[in-house]
Amino acid sequence: MHKIEEAAITEMGQSMSRGDLSSLDLVQFYMDRTARLDQDGPKINAILEWNPQALELAEAADAERRAGRACGPLHGIPVLLKDNIGTADAMHTSAGSLALADHYARQDAFLVTRLREAGAVIIGKSNMTEWANFMTSGMPSGYSSRGGQVLNPYGRGVFCAGGSSSGSGAAVSCNLTAVAVGTETSGSILDPAAQHSIVGIKPTVGRISRSGIIPLAHSQDTAGPMARTVADAAVLLGILCGWDPADPVTGASAGQEVPDFTVFLDRDGLRGARIGIPRQLYHDSLTGEELARFEELLGDIAHAGADLVDPADIPSARELASHRSEVLRYEFKADLNAYLSRLPEGLPVRSLKELIAFNEAHAEKTLRYGQATLLWAEETSGRLTEPRYLLDRLTDLRLARTEGIDRVMKEHRLDALLFPQTAGDDLGAKAGYPSISVPGGYLRNGSPFGVMFTGAAYAEPLLIRLAYAFEQLQPRRIPPLLH
Repeated sequence: MHKIEEAAITEMGQSMSRGDLSSLDLVQFYMDRTARLDQDGPKINAILEWNPQALELAEAADAERRAGRACGPLHGIPVLLKDNIGTADAMHTSAGSLALADHYARQDAFLVTRLREAGAVIIGKSNMTEWANFMTSGMPSGYSSRGGQVLNPYGRGVFCAGGSSSGSGAAVSCNLTAVAVGTETSGSILDPAAQHSIVGIKPTVGRISRSGIIPLAHSQDTAGPMARTVADAAVLLGILCGWDPADPVTGASAGQEVPDFTVFLDRDGLRGARIGIPRQLYHDSLTGEELARFEELLGDIAHAGADLVDPADIPSARELASHRSEVLRYEFKADLNAYLSRLPEGLPVRSLKELIAFNEAHAEKTLRYGQATLLWAEETSGRLTEPRYLLDRLTDLRLARTEGIDRVMKEHRLDALLFPQTAGDDLGAKAGYPSISVPGGYLRNGSPFGVMFTGAAYAEPLLIRLAYAFEQLQPRRIPPLLH
């Protein structure tokens, strides 16, 4: 097996099956790196909380393997969870907020149950942008009052840490875990994946249950895998998916079940694929170097046999960009109040209003950047029958789906859209459609550069095939140098 730092899940599993490696070895390895690199040394600050039961869980996984009861490819593999994902164990679930610093979830999130059933070892919680970056304006990505600032290992304090799953992204990139689970409402998996030179999958809303996850907005919220390779992300995605009666949106996935996404890992997957380039959407937002880098990657993709439709501009892109939707504002208050109201007694907040009051009472620790967005959301009625909310939601769907992704893909007979970095993440987020961010090399200053494939609803198998084939064209990920 290659060095553990960059080893794939399949390599780890094979080594454990041969007896060359154990789950306990892996957990101790990541524990050591967390101590030396995350909490000391370069102090990336990606890990918010280490699972005090991690060693015991690893030993139990090893015992199950020796007894012939290994559950599958994730058995004994260490997994890190974003801090808004509930775990009914000795770890807290706080969304990075000091107001929930003492909150222990009463039950596992549905995806956590799936991970435990698959034999995964949950090693900790990752730091995140507080309240999934819906707290205020001007707060750096990766900052939380409970955990402090996540740093990008490719340029600590220089390069952005990415969207709110920044701790998960940094931890995977620094090899502090085998894989991680992030969450996204708009860009919060895809952006940190691009910023940290890893793979991130934002699945179709409905593929993965949100029950047990602290919400931002139910119309766009989803969890998703973050990994160093497309293959590892595909393994994790297959485990996370499933129907959950507690989250009705998963019922929309009926007939779309894919038990094993790894069957779509095709080295020749770009050949014959029709890929649209929405040039108008991103052209004015990139530097000359970024445009040149993207053109080089387009050349590689065309050489691999893909049919590039360039340009394949999205008719509604300008209108969508200028439309000031307040869907997230309304849903955040309604969804968060519902979540907080069910918390155990004794916690200091049980509503958005009480959260705002808590922050004001502890302003020195909690309001370094203010809470303008929380106040903005609290101003709404909290009722999802308001005309503004209903009309904005319909407009988002029309511009992102009907007149957006659906229309351009139908007109040009496309398999997928391709963007530099995460230029189209808001489009896919509002549509509820899947995207995959894949490393695409580095700029001259060392900043990671990624590309993003976006498809129609439930197009994850096709996107995985395209992203995997792109990944195989040449090595594009170089681990960050940490001292």
